[in-house]
Amino acid sequence: MTQSLADLSYTPRGALTRDRALADLTWLRVGGPADWLFQPADEEDLAAFLAALPDGVAVFPMGVGSNLIVRDGGLRAVVIRLGRGFNGISVEGARVTAGAAALDAHVARKAAEAGRDLTFLRTIPGSIGGAVRMNAGCYGQYVADRLVGVRVVTRAGEIREIPAAELGLAYRQSALPEGSVITSAVFEAPEGDPAALQARMDEQLAKRDATQPVKDRTAGSTFRNPAGFSSTGRADDVHDLKAWSLIDGAGMRGATRGGAQMSPLHANFMINTGGATAADLEGLGEEVRKRVLENSGITLEWEIMRVGEPAGGNG
Repeated sequence: MTQSLADLSYTPRGALTRDRALADLTWLRVGGPADWLFQPADEEDLAAFLAALPDGVAVFPMGVGSNLIVRDGGLRAVVIRLGRGFNGISVEGARVTAGAAALDAHVARKAAEAGRDLTFLRTIPGSIGGAVRMNAGCYGQYVADRLVGVRVVTRAGEIREIPAAELGLAYRQSALPEGSVITSAVFEAPEGDPAALQARMDEQLAKRDATQPVKDRTAGSTFRNPAGFSSTGRADDVHDLKAWSLIDGAGMRGATRGGAQMSPLHANFMINTGGATAADLEGLGEEVRKRVLENSGITLEWEIMRVGEPAGGNG
């Protein structure tokens, strides 16, 4: 049943849309509608909206949908999606401040131009809000290594600043307050030569393009590396076991279900080859997990977030 906002005591300045399809807002291009989609005009608009939102209405912050499967029955929630008013990037000395809607790649480039090294963000798909929430990492560095703190709007509509030490950042996870929406983040970035930083990012892009299906509809890595992780989220505590090798060993590279496929190029990337449903994608992922468990005794954990209800609303 669609969440009712009939008694909302605040008229937002941003766009509030009922029964908004979400498939076109995700990289995998699947999924049903959200009850509501709210795109706030600014931080104050978001705070006032959340403060007025009835307690029983669920809130789901959504970035650019780069690491997300929305199930075919849609999402019984108000989806919060930040836009242009939340994508600013500024550099002052070693501090880089980025709006939650700023793309990771743009932040890396803007920092490099100013002689500051956040190059690990260059090939991470998505936006800064999602990168913080998932403690994203690449090339041996994680958000936890560089994050100073974040600014959030809580579910109750309070604007708060939270230091990184209070976010519980670990491998692909954080402990943000339930229902809170990140609006910006501050990073401490070491100094570097702009030309050298750009050259490093060019090398990283070339390596990514040669080994990952960047031209296909994917959501990045499908499963977490089961032992290739850091319990602290830091670069000095990383092990080597990779999910792709376990998938390969289980014979699931290139496996298909409906329009879903595990990439022949990189076994830990799931592709919508065209016409896949969310059920196809999630079902294929579960089959991969089953085969890997049978083959290696290791249970893979999803890295892609799956939300919402299956078709028919029985989730």
